[in-house]
Amino acid sequence: QVSPEQVILSHSPLQLFSQFHQRCMLVAGQGPVEENAHNLGFKHVVTIEALRKAYPLLDMVDLSRRPKELPPPTTGFPTIEGVILFGEPVRWETSLQLIADVLLSNGNPGAELQDVPYPHLPILACNMDLLWMAEAKMPRFGHGTFLLCLESIYKKVTGRELKYEALIGKPSPVTYRYAQYLIQQQAEQQGWKAPIRRLYAVGDNPMSDVYGANLYNNYLKSAQQNQVQAGLKRSPQAASPQAEVSLELRNDCNNSVESCESILVCTGVYRHNGDVPKKTVETVFHGHRDFCFDPSLVEASYIVQDVDDAVQLAFKKENWS
Repeated sequence: QVSPEQVILSHSPLQLFSQFHQRCMLVAGQGPVEENAHNLGFKHVVTIEALRKAYPLLDMVDLSRRPKELPPPTTGFPTIEGVILFGEPVRWETSLQLIADVLLSNGNPGAELQDVPYPHLPILACNMDLLWMAEAKMPRFGHGTFLLCLESIYKKVTGRELKYEALIGKPSPVTYRYAQYLIQQQAEQQGWKAPIRRLYAVGDNPMSDVYGANLYNNYLKSAQQNQVQAGLKRSPQAASPQAEVSLELRNDCNNSVESCESILVCTGVYRHNGDVPKKTVETVFHGHRDFCFDPSLVEASYIVQDVDDAVQLAFKKENWS
């Protein structure tokens, strides 16, 4: 059981999306999502719960939460100008309904529905893992599963594809680019003189951790050939703003990094029996809709038992042991 004080929030490339920091953004997920959004630079945020209280007629699945009397009209509530999806919520039916309401009403869910706006309001989504490993014997639904539900509902209702302004988190290259930027910043602060040549990405999920590291490794190879823009266009990702952020980061990162090695551990989503295998074989693609399936991208550079072994392997490769 993980207590709140044990949860470590990672750095997020959302800090870079300053064009949305002054907009009124609906935020969804668990934990202190309002505080997290403020810490990332967003000045005006509305939570699902605040939206639900402002428009009590929207959340109708749970009979016990339906208003007993007709509430007075809502006044003074701000128009929502975008959506941030931090992670899977607790009440999926409430979040799915209210997010759909916001998209279909162009940020005014109390208004009578006219024509469905398209393109819809910008959506910034974090964490695309379909599954994650907890104490149960089988993997649990992750935020990728919630996104799958939202995408399916939106397309079923409107006949059109849900679009993302940005997909942030593994396996998106912008996340690895931002990690490289932070690592190089920290190296400079520590006074390291030698340039960083290799990155090591450790994870337990072939479809996000390994896929993302290998995808970024391909990006680095393209960058070495002075084909960064062409490489981004070939990458199986959607949403051009991600490419723009990556190109902005390119100007802030030095070009010393040559590769990103993927290290798969066997203590999470990926499990094995007996000896550590040399290859992973994935037949069903669990990745996000906007990332095409390439079997070579889910094959780890190295497979080890746990994170300690992964760190020791990196030390050995860097001649630090």
